[in-house]
Order: sequence, then C-alpha cells, then structure tokens
Amino acid sequence: MSKRKLQVSGGLVYSTNPDLNLTVNHIPETDTLSAGEQRLKVRLDTRHRAGKAVTLITGFRGKQADLQELGRQLKSFCGTGGTVKDGEIIVQGENRQKILSWLVKNGYTASQHV
Repeated sequence: MSKRKLQVSGGLVYSTNPDLNLTVNHIPETDTLSAGEQRLKVRLDTRHRAGKAVTLITGFRGKQADLQELGRQLKSFCGTGGTVKDGEIIVQGENRQKILSWLVKNGYTASQHV
C-alpha cells in the first residue's frame, strides 16, 4: 500500500467495524494571486543539508500546481536541481541574485532576506 493511502486513512490499514466512516477533510486551495500581488522572500539556507547551500523561495500564495510550475521555471532558469515541498521552492546552490532578478523581471514582488 502506498504512503499516500496510509496518510489519508490516518494509518488505519484494516478494520472489522462495519460502521466505520473514514472522512477526509480536504483543505480547499485558494486561487493563485497574480505575480504583482505575490510577496516572495529569497534567502540562502544551509541548515540540515550537510553544509551545502540552497536557495529558498517562500511566501507563495496559491495553488500547489502553480507553485510547482514556478519551481520548475526557476530550476530551469538556474540550470540546477531542486524541489518544491511544504510551500517552499528549494533550488540547489547559491542563486539568490539570479532568482531575484528573474522574479522581478517576471513581475513578482520579491525581497532578499539574509
């Protein structure tokens, strides 16, 4: 059984209770704000990464699919790997200036945090 199914059922694998009702509370996604309304924060992080630097982009408000797309575009622009998880875009390496200039050029309101 996949991990996703275990998380949906709260870890329950099997039950003999015929009256058991597993309800899943889905959090509705909010509509994605336009690029000018987004307040993104770009910072460098090395915590819990064996001393390797990554660039974190936080503050995105909107749908997960749009966040994934923005992360894909940023990783492609920088020519590096990375991931999107927990509402953050993680790009490998020290790419703060590059990402900041790309975000501003594409209409996002971004600021650099130390």
